[in-house]
Amino acid sequence: MSSSDRIPDVYGPGTYTDKTFTPVPEDTARIFRLLASQTPTFTKDEALLSKVQFTGEDFPVIPGPIKATSVAAAMHAMCGLVADEILTIRGAEDKNRKITVNTTHAGLWFGSIATAYLNGEDALTLAGKGELKKVIPNWEQGWVDTPLKYRATGLYPTKDPEVWYSLHGSLDAIPVLRSIGLDPDTKVASNEEAAALIAEHTQKFLPAELEMNNLMSGLCGSVCFTPKQWVESAMGKSLANNPLVDVEQQTHAVPTGPVAFPPLKPNDLRPLAGVKVVELTRVIAGPQIGTILTSLGADVIRLNPPHLRDINILQLTLNAGKRTSTVDLRNAEERAYLQSLLDDADVFIQGFRFGKMKKFGLGLEEMLEMAGKRGKGIVYVSENCYGREGYYRERPGWQQIADAAAGSAYVTGKALELTQNLPANEAVLPSLPVSDMSTGILGALGTLIALRDRATKGGSYSVHSSLTGVNAYALREDVGLYPVEIVKECQERFQWQSMRGSHHVLDLIVTVWKGWKKVFGEYLEENSGWFQSFENSAFDGRKLSFLNPVAKIDGVPYGWEAASLPYGAEKPRTLRWL
Repeated sequence: MSSSDRIPDVYGPGTYTDKTFTPVPEDTARIFRLLASQTPTFTKDEALLSKVQFTGEDFPVIPGPIKATSVAAAMHAMCGLVADEILTIRGAEDKNRKITVNTTHAGLWFGSIATAYLNGEDALTLAGKGELKKVIPNWEQGWVDTPLKYRATGLYPTKDPEVWYSLHGSLDAIPVLRSIGLDPDTKVASNEEAAALIAEHTQKFLPAELEMNNLMSGLCGSVCFTPKQWVESAMGKSLANNPLVDVEQQTHAVPTGPVAFPPLKPNDLRPLAGVKVVELTRVIAGPQIGTILTSLGADVIRLNPPHLRDINILQLTLNAGKRTSTVDLRNAEERAYLQSLLDDADVFIQGFRFGKMKKFGLGLEEMLEMAGKRGKGIVYVSENCYGREGYYRERPGWQQIADAAAGSAYVTGKALELTQNLPANEAVLPSLPVSDMSTGILGALGTLIALRDRATKGGSYSVHSSLTGVNAYALREDVGLYPVEIVKECQERFQWQSMRGSHHVLDLIVTVWKGWKKVFGEYLEENSGWFQSFENSAFDGRKLSFLNPVAKIDGVPYGWEAASLPYGAEKPRTLRWL
């Protein structure tokens, strides 16, 4: 599909909309080939590329015009193909092995972090009844225990009627509320009243004033840019300097030779079996990287900072197959323990803002020095908001910040304006944690490529996975957006309820889940075949079920070997490599 097949600016400046609709699996196959061609060191061998096949519903299954499902499904397929290459390296070549990705499954996967089942009842229903907190350890420390705290993460109007701004409570909303002149102890009766009160305060500021306020206070936030504004900005140009799948051999480091994968066990074709991964992450994007790696057989030890908040419901799904404990990097003994794990690790995943790990001796250069001393390269995986270059790179950020910065929130709001009569200029988040989940699969893909290359070429590798990067990629002209009539048809099919700028991503997940249940009830049943179940979980001993991995690789075990565990399930400093 060429640029002449797209109409510019339908969803605002810098957008490119397809003139005609292509069924989702077919369009995904095109985007898969496109992204594969743009990814350095990814195979260009047609015999390998043709191993991939896409199935699924013809029409989109998530709201809005952005082809997020196809971009994510393409990356799932690429993971499967690199996993196939790794199996060949490990002596299990199969020229007829197929990788199948169902695009509908890929769409549902965006909501899978909160759509698990406990004893047959879905987690969102349990949360709504207040019962989920009875079985999940509480790591939230009251981050949304008032309507004002909850609504402190949202998109709000500014003094400029054409520009909205993304506030983010960062799991600690009190400083954010105070920064806009709002007393966090103000009593409000509902989430709606809280949103209205916050909007009253944000409208006192110009977008640039809110931006400077956040910069000076060290808080998260972003102007809701149009795609054109982002692409033409200095930061957008910096991000575009590197490919979306950003893997780089660290040739300046002490040379280390190829690292062979351990021998495969009989009848176990898990491509990452024996690979050791340390994961130091929070919330969604970073943990999703490790979750995908465990589905392919990696031994992942996840270590949460015990003093930092996290979201309770995520423990049900994002720890699948992992072993979990805690590490406090402020404590010398615990840093030494972490270093003892890293001494033999193949992969280190860290999800903190750029440069933060260097403070604790865990930056890229420190890990390269360690790898040189031990004579075995390491794969250093960083997940952050803005990427590895440019003056924004050290800024803190979350999914909602990236959605606003790259233009996704602007485009989503414009689509709702055209299809549901949303007020003009209101920005709205994409309806699911799309960029978080996409950043997770992006990081996993980079890790697989780096492990493959380490086995054949040697050396150490950096992998960068950026929330804003995946947003910007899905808005590119060569990817395209869905026509307005397709977006409207999707809305009518699923009868999505109202979506507004102030809605938290958790609100939007519930909205989408309700629409899916009306249309895809058979897919979303626990016994539908789309879910993996564990009879006795660590969550009150209840049966736990969550969505299967997206990519299916012929002959490879499908799913996880173990259920999720709570954060910090093992005592500090006790876990060792298997």
